[in-house]
Amino acid sequence: MLSSNASLGPPAFFLTGFPGLEKFHVWISIPVCSMYLVSIAGNCTILFMIWTDPTLHEPMYYFLSMLALSDLGLSSATLPTVLSVLWFNRRPIPFDACLVQMYFIHTFSIVESGILLSMAFDRLVAIRNPLRYTMILTNDAIIKIGVGVLLRAAFLVFPTSFLLKRMQYGRTNVLSNPFCLHQDILKVVRSDRRLSSIYGLMVVLSSMAVDSVLLMASYIMILKMVLSIASKVERLRTLNTCVSHICAVVTFYTPMIGLSMIRRYGESAPPVVHILMANVYLLVPPLMNPIVYSVKTKQIRTRIVKTFWKDKGSREAS
Repeated sequence: MLSSNASLGPPAFFLTGFPGLEKFHVWISIPVCSMYLVSIAGNCTILFMIWTDPTLHEPMYYFLSMLALSDLGLSSATLPTVLSVLWFNRRPIPFDACLVQMYFIHTFSIVESGILLSMAFDRLVAIRNPLRYTMILTNDAIIKIGVGVLLRAAFLVFPTSFLLKRMQYGRTNVLSNPFCLHQDILKVVRSDRRLSSIYGLMVVLSSMAVDSVLLMASYIMILKMVLSIASKVERLRTLNTCVSHICAVVTFYTPMIGLSMIRRYGESAPPVVHILMANVYLLVPPLMNPIVYSVKTKQIRTRIVKTFWKDKGSREAS
């Protein structure tokens, strides 16, 4: 029996944990919860360090703080339902709540893609015009870039909820993950879904696909400029300023490409593989970004060490 919101009321949606491993959900929740805690603590630490240290009030670190905020938003959007499924086996989710969660997950994903592109532009300007770096990337310019990235994501994803709201569903709809994604909701649609599917593809192409192409173009230009430097030591030093960002780009796009490949070509793969890839896509970037930047960025690493030893020295003195 089909239903639409206008006639028989909202359909019932159910989230899925790890099929076949339900009795191990509590054990699975331990590493998952640990990853969330490390992600939240790491990104909050990055934000605190940048906020409290005037020496980090530079364009590069402003963009890094934006990346940390988007990671926190992505983690916060998925954490409640993931843990409720793993801890309490609470699978039902209201239709409107599912649409809201879907909206924020995809919005923060596109925001993160846009911020990574902005950070590539930051590195390009720093290497190409180091003397005019702060003149080009002023505080006003950074704010405009950040607002533009956020508005692009918010307005691109906004129509998807209305398109899905107009679809027809069965009275009971089982999703493939412990959170709501656009592709998974489309799978349970019982009416014509071509418009929503085409729009979803347009959103991906006009955001992440364009961003990835521009990212590649930016690094091709950066690589040409680095290779034109005469000194080998200077080449390595200049390239080293991009290592953290390259790691963040790889961490973000690799799980996304892997998830897309699994969904397109891995129909015969067990459902747990699809769920694992979706969790990796949403969990790994927020987890790894603060770790990578804390390890590879000297200024942040030094600031964290000083703060840690200062607190430890204060406790020992008392």
